[in-house]
Amino acid sequence: MKIVLWLIGIFVAFFIVLIIHPFTIVSAGQKGVVLNWGAVSGKILDEGIHWITPIKSSVKKIDTRIQKEEVEASASSKDLQSVTSKVALNFHLDGLKVNDLWQRIGKDYKFKVIDPSIQESVKSVTAKYTAEELVTKREAVKEEIKLSLRLKLLTDYILVDELNIIDFDFSPEFNRTIEQKQVAVQQALKAENDLRRIKIEAEQRVAQAGAEAQAIKLQSDAANNEKYVALKQLEVQREYAKKWNGVLPQNIYAGAPIPFINVK
Repeated sequence: MKIVLWLIGIFVAFFIVLIIHPFTIVSAGQKGVVLNWGAVSGKILDEGIHWITPIKSSVKKIDTRIQKEEVEASASSKDLQSVTSKVALNFHLDGLKVNDLWQRIGKDYKFKVIDPSIQESVKSVTAKYTAEELVTKREAVKEEIKLSLRLKLLTDYILVDELNIIDFDFSPEFNRTIEQKQVAVQQALKAENDLRRIKIEAEQRVAQAGAEAQAIKLQSDAANNEKYVALKQLEVQREYAKKWNGVLPQNIYAGAPIPFINVK
């Protein structure tokens, strides 16, 4: 009978523990916000098991790890072009201020704070750049949006880690304008290259013609030079002398070179 009563006592105690729940477990990457009678206390629980006062106290667990939020924002550029941006934000909550965050905003901080802040920052920064500059100066635009967003969210204990502009989307009319401009630039570049090629080819032809004219002039001057003519005749005679086999030619016609050396 004592054993039965003892077992019943253990069961009742275990049941009471389950009902009143006098402890809580805070997982890795979380902070625990302690509420006393529903009001936020100044106590923040770290990771691990913690004993709390049953009924009086409860704990709200908040994730303090890096989180990601993607938002589409519509805005107008400096030259009044419609721009739709897709922004990805990496952020985490200030672990030392999660009690204040819960007290002021609650668990819907993404919907209440982050999304509107992204929309506002994108609109204000986009209005400073033309549509073309949003593309060519994308890195500068990103850094400016990131700085603006960091200042806005810091007051709500949300810390910005990184921001990326996934995409810029413009109106169909602007896209056609950009395409036509690119085509015009390519055509102008091709025309410039063709003109440069034609100029180089013309210069080459002029240089070639000048070289040919100079060669003709040198040949003409040489043909009219008596010493040059005599030298060429001597070279021809030497070639015949090298090839002569010692037999006199049978028929010698007028003007034919004679393979004899003038011994005189």
